Amino acid sequence: NVPSISKSTVSMEDQSIMLNLPELLPSIIAISEQAGQAIMAIYNQPERWELQQKVDNSPLTAADLAAHHLIEQALQQLTPSISVLSEESDDVSQRHTWSRLWLVDPLDGTKEFVARTNDFTVNIALIVDNKPVLGVLHAPVYGVTYYAAEGLGAWMIDQDKQLRRLVTAELPIIPRILLSRHHQGHEEAHTLTNIAMKFGDYTVLHVGSAFKMCRIAEGAADFYPRFGATMEWDTAAAQILLTEAGGLLVNQHGQPLRYNSRDTLTNDAFFVIGEKKRLDDWLACLKQPSPQPSLSTV
Repeated sequence: NVPSISKSTVSMEDQSIMLNLPELLPSIIAISEQAGQAIMAIYNQPERWELQQKVDNSPLTAADLAAHHLIEQALQQLTPSISVLSEESDDVSQRHTWSRLWLVDPLDGTKEFVARTNDFTVNIALIVDNKPVLGVLHAPVYGVTYYAAEGLGAWMIDQDKQLRRLVTAELPIIPRILLSRHHQGHEEAHTLTNIAMKFGDYTVLHVGSAFKMCRIAEGAADFYPRFGATMEWDTAAAQILLTEAGGLLVNQHGQPLRYNSRDTLTNDAFFVIGEKKRLDDWLACLKQPSPQPSLSTV
């Protein structure tokens, strides 16, 4: 029975892949870096950007598409039995049938790309049973790659190709809060008010794209509240990176995000926490503050 044999082969291949995450990681790192090179070739030549607006008014460039096609083809060759769901995929109508998939943002931070802030990344995550088990985030401009896999820790390859293990920081006396350059509203303002009430002084750092999650994973920041809309490919790779580094990426109930499990690929609000034992303290800062005199903040 050919279908039965084929199904058995796919199952065996998938099991082999899951037993060899350490062997799979170098290939995914290499793919992310190749995509980064394709992005940089276009980034350095603005006349090749071909900037356009998608249906949701988000920007799209030739660099997004170049990275998408490179990653999709490479992943299909590497793991033929695992489907690829990318931000730029045309048809994902069968995704609910996939228990394992690659979740890809070929260029996370296109707004940062267009603004030339340099804060954009290539994100690739392997999802198994609705949770990320492997993630790679490559920052092409900086030549830095972050990666993690379940049970293997979180790591960074720096500009000098030196390997460093990532561990989140214990909360310092003055918490370091990360905010997006492009997405800030009333919820963030209320949260900062509550942080001031709970911790006193704090500092705010503005960082683009998935770099915010990477900064917390490497211990350079402590908390990132995100109320605005994001997609599952924005967070999947960073979630396993944070988990393996000792931090958390959770919803407002303190639960890890799940992937490819709902009718929508849009995330609810999420929060990144460096020191996970302070989860309740940070979640308390999300509540609407009671009316009181305004406080000055750093």
